Amino acid sequence: MRKINLIVIHCSATRADRDYPPSQLERDHRLRGFTTTGYHFYIRKNGEILTCRPPEKPGAHAKGYNAHSIGICYEGGLTPQGKPADTRMPEQKRALRITVRALLIDYPEARVVGHRDLSPDSNGNGVVEPHEWMKECPCFEVGAEMNEYTNYLKFKNL
Repeated sequence: MRKINLIVIHCSATRADRDYPPSQLERDHRLRGFTTTGYHFYIRKNGEILTCRPPEKPGAHAKGYNAHSIGICYEGGLTPQGKPADTRMPEQKRALRITVRALLIDYPEARVVGHRDLSPDSNGNGVVEPHEWMKECPCFEVGAEMNEYTNYLKFKNL
């Protein structure tokens, strides 16, 4: 089994008022040259959690990090006008918590980050700041939100 040290959260960067079914996600990834969807998990607006590739197989979701990461993508991330925003439905937030908690049980040393948090620290201050993001994906502060899950798991000794 490969060593996992990152769980990377993504958004599909699609408008929240339009569906982006898994078949379209896979088609778009194949058009980019991937053999299948690059993410390990895809969370639909209704909270459905889909497995796109097994965690044992490296993803194609975060260049330079795929060998040791698992990618989770949620449907949405753009307003109906096409502006980046946290468009997650309550069902998606719950499904994301469930998925991350399950993965942290299997990979307790993994750090949970947003795709944008993997942007280069261009000013070298040790923090990837908003002006350094290469993209805004996943359109919410992953660190703050996910810390409560990791702290919960450590508290429960899971």
